[in-house]
Amino acid sequence: MRLRSRPRLRTLLLAINLVILILPLAGLQVLRLYESALIRQTESELVAQAAVLSGAYRADRQWLAGADAATAPATLPPAPVTGLDLADDPVLPPPPDPVPATQPAAPLAAAAGEALAPILHETQAVTLAAIRVVDSAGVIVATTGDDLGQSLAGREEVDRALKGERVSVMRYRERQARFVPGDLRRGANLRVFVATPVVAGDQVLGAILLSRTPRDLAQAVWGKRFSLLAMACLLLGAGIALALVASRFITRPLGAVVAQAQRVAAGEAGAVVPLTGPGVREAAELSAAVAQMAATLERRADYIRSFAAHVSHEFKTPLAGAKGALELLDDHLATMSEEERRHFLGVIGTSLERLERLVRRLLDLARADMMRPGAGAPAQLLPLLERLARRYGERGLRVTLRCEALEAGIAADALEIVLAALLDNVLEHAGAGRTVAIAGRRDGETVVLSVSDDGPGVAPGDVERLFEPFFTTGRESGGTGLGLAIARAMLAGAGGRIDLVPSAQGACFRLALPRAKPSSTPIGYQRPAPEIPQ
Repeated sequence: MRLRSRPRLRTLLLAINLVILILPLAGLQVLRLYESALIRQTESELVAQAAVLSGAYRADRQWLAGADAATAPATLPPAPVTGLDLADDPVLPPPPDPVPATQPAAPLAAAAGEALAPILHETQAVTLAAIRVVDSAGVIVATTGDDLGQSLAGREEVDRALKGERVSVMRYRERQARFVPGDLRRGANLRVFVATPVVAGDQVLGAILLSRTPRDLAQAVWGKRFSLLAMACLLLGAGIALALVASRFITRPLGAVVAQAQRVAAGEAGAVVPLTGPGVREAAELSAAVAQMAATLERRADYIRSFAAHVSHEFKTPLAGAKGALELLDDHLATMSEEERRHFLGVIGTSLERLERLVRRLLDLARADMMRPGAGAPAQLLPLLERLARRYGERGLRVTLRCEALEAGIAADALEIVLAALLDNVLEHAGAGRTVAIAGRRDGETVVLSVSDDGPGVAPGDVERLFEPFFTTGRESGGTGLGLAIARAMLAGAGGRIDLVPSAQGACFRLALPRAKPSSTPIGYQRPAPEIPQ
């Protein structure tokens, strides 16, 4: 996939911010919370109207009956605590049409309804609610429609109200609603029905039935369109501002790091440096890590170039010697004396031996470079030092040991290669018959080994280059210049180090290694450190 087809980080940040800002509105739509609030608002308005009309109808009936309204107070049931909710309450089918009454309304109820009819029409003109008043048998005695004298008996909310219960229900509309911007008609597809009983004392005189279509979400949004548009612009501006701020503190530092990496990929040296204004901590850490990685890679590349040059030079000399000797043997073998043939064959053998040593040392160096801290079983110092003391004692060195029973956090064969390289240097530069003292001790969480000899020591001019690969002052005697480089690399791979420290006589190397876990040697017991006489 091409890079141009991938979105930029600032675009993703803008999209994320806008989604976060829109999610609450989407949640309101999914849960229909706002629609339920509009329905409850309509319900509460209808309940209030029904209470007023119920009191008016009761007063008219009592006045027409010649009774004092105050002598027959209403004992209405308490209003419900919870209102209608689309998430919990069912929406009933559309209401059935009124049916012809089996008997006419009672004269007193009909007279009270006739007196109340003008009030119903005035109320509907303001509230847009459909209003019906029924007597105790369910016959309509007052209405805002054309169904006067018909019966609503059998409809659920009317029957429950005639039993003295306040009822609120939702029903679907008979016809699909259509929202027209600016029109007073409601666009919701359901109506709210409220039925309130008319009670005098303990007698239900009738019921008030009101219904109205609540405002829907589209109407509410249209009514607040200018405020919502302003809020949308504000949210959009906030999203853009947040994206710009995030871009300033995230995208721009990342872009700078990418640009530096591209310069490195193009071959420019020293192009990656820590950012001066990284913005956030993560960007600063990333920039510092990339700069450190680039510096490490550059040092590694310089090392490889230098190493390759040294390897080619070191291999060139024995190869040239062996090739020259073979050419002379090929050209003059028949005329050469036995002594001359042996001489040239010796040159070839010596060259091959040097090549073999170089290859072996290079493999050791590669292994050392790949070492990781904690790799391999920990080295038991005393057995290892005793074995080296016996081996090099047979080669003419007098090795003395002074060491505690310690375990070092390095593989035993790796530590043996390191110590063997130091002892080989003594044989190569000081010769047989020298004394090498090896002392080991624990310093906190570190194991310290010192290897010192009584030879001529290291020349001051060679101290700085002592651990460089292929640097040697004993090339004529077969030295490869890789022993100390291998030792340093192996110790570094195990989390340790090696240093040349000043000494009164000869050379003294100090090795610092991480201490391994305590061995199974009993506490308080230390194996005597033997001195191997020669």
